[in-house]
Amino acid sequence: MQVKPPLVLRFLLPGVTWKINTSEKVIFVTFDDGPHPEITLQVLEILDRFQAKATFFCVGDNVVKHPQTYREILARGHTTGNHTFNHLKGWTTNNKTYFENIEKAAQVIESNLFRPPYGKITPIQQMQLKKQYQLIMWSVISYDFRVQITPEQCLENVMKHSFPGTIAVFHDSVKAAKNMLATLPVYLEKMSEMGYQFKALQTG
Repeated sequence: MQVKPPLVLRFLLPGVTWKINTSEKVIFVTFDDGPHPEITLQVLEILDRFQAKATFFCVGDNVVKHPQTYREILARGHTTGNHTFNHLKGWTTNNKTYFENIEKAAQVIESNLFRPPYGKITPIQQMQLKKQYQLIMWSVISYDFRVQITPEQCLENVMKHSFPGTIAVFHDSVKAAKNMLATLPVYLEKMSEMGYQFKALQTG
């Protein structure tokens, strides 16, 4: 498991945000692939307990299916980002289809933040999208969606690589729920005890 992004990707995609440059003890927790009417609401309750703000990279189709959950994310002071309409992988999708899918998602997700599903985006796609979006990747990924790993391993993944400005990835999805819901409150508690705050990425 590569919990940190490979250096070659940072080299190939220089205009992408991998971490936030700050010396303050701030972590930027993000969630991919929602909203989900039950799981996302549980996440929101956990975040509230720790006065934590986060950013949710939403799949447009899920926003259409669960508009009330999406509105609840915003109502609680979190931010959202575009994660395509159908969770498309940029490496295997032609550019026209990919850009149209992102634009379709933009009809229901008002944000200038974009995260490519799977982190898979070509340099050409990146060059085009950065004209309109701030492209957000991550500093560390929890791998909560991997059914083979335990919540303890998820926690170790994120704890070991959390520093000022870290962008951490979790998933508010059915596949990840078991690991994520067990890991998230412990992570927030332990990092809070170390003096960290949790902020949402700012949209333009």
